[in-house]
Amino acid sequence: HGLSYLPSPAKLTSSEINLEVRNVLSGDDSNAENIKNDFTFLVLLELCQAYAQKNWVQQFHLGALRNTNLKKLSILGADTGFDSIGDFKQGENLGYFFNALEELDGLAKTVIYNLNPADNALFATMIGNFQGEGVRGKIQFGSGWWFLDQLEGMKNQINDLSNFGLLSCFIGMLTDSRSFLSYSRYEYFRRILCDLIAEDVRKGYLPNDEKWIGELISNICYYNAKSYFKS
Repeated sequence: HGLSYLPSPAKLTSSEINLEVRNVLSGDDSNAENIKNDFTFLVLLELCQAYAQKNWVQQFHLGALRNTNLKKLSILGADTGFDSIGDFKQGENLGYFFNALEELDGLAKTVIYNLNPADNALFATMIGNFQGEGVRGKIQFGSGWWFLDQLEGMKNQINDLSNFGLLSCFIGMLTDSRSFLSYSRYEYFRRILCDLIAEDVRKGYLPNDEKWIGELISNICYYNAKSYFKS
């Protein structure tokens, strides 16, 4: 799911939302903007519980500020290069939404991605609040995404996850891209990861143990994801 931010808890009931949706379908959208948050919250809540029942992995890409240049958008259409990093508030709603699912025993394995690097520490600490027994790294802080899947963005994400969480459980680089050429980012990610870990070994932060370090790297690059997605 690609959202600017997760919705805050719904104030309207499902019945009230259903009535407003019927009004919209009938051509009266005068109140549509007012129910957008509650509608999104309730629909996501139902979807995410279904993902948990099916043992699927859900992913949330959060923080994009889309379609900023309306003149160019009207000429070229959506997804033509006029999106930016947004500065939306993320933490409170993340906590509210995951807690709502947790109380319903409906929190599936989850990967959360931030687009604003200022939110790295927030995301890295939030995942620790909702881990679950029997699932290694149930809630994941996803690798650098979109504007952040570059050298500094990837390095910062790895370092913040390592500082605030457990790097050994990380499932590494994922992509929602449909472009064959985008898969080169996997190689890019692996080179950055190896460089960071090698530098930590050189400085004495990590043990100079080739077997242990090799297992750590191979797990992050492949085996953790294989187990996580049950492939």
